[in-house]
Amino acid sequence: MRPTRYVLLSLTMFGLWLLLSGHYEPLIVGFGVFSSLLVTFIAWRMDREDRYAFALIVNPRLVLYWVWLIKEILKANVNVARLILAPSLPISPIMVPFKACMKCDLARMIYANSITLTPGTITTGTEGDILRIHALSWQDVDGREEDEMGQQICAVECPWSRRP
Repeated sequence: MRPTRYVLLSLTMFGLWLLLSGHYEPLIVGFGVFSSLLVTFIAWRMDREDRYAFALIVNPRLVLYWVWLIKEILKANVNVARLILAPSLPISPIMVPFKACMKCDLARMIYANSITLTPGTITTGTEGDILRIHALSWQDVDGREEDEMGQQICAVECPWSRRP
């Protein structure tokens, strides 16, 4: 229970709240301060701090992953557009299990959400290290992009979060 993590949690929540609200009147900002402090208090009472989240946020490799993911999302958008615009509509939906190489739950969650963000694929469920992925066609889940995505996330994953 480090107080610094709770202070960071409160400041992060307030900053996000302020960014998303877009209102800077004193009363509204006061509601934001109160809300973030209340949620931080509840998290403290529940003894629920996330020891990985802030370590991941300050990881500079995460910026490189975002750039790579945006590039992959754009490429997948073009592929899905080609499938949709093709006169024969060569769609053959498939469900495929994939093993995640990540060591911590946060990294597996980022992996599953990154797959879902990529058009044409969606993570439908998880069981331990196994992710069930639905894709529009077999070419969307041939393993190359998923392996590369897994390697990118493993490079971002915090070294202190690895299991022995």
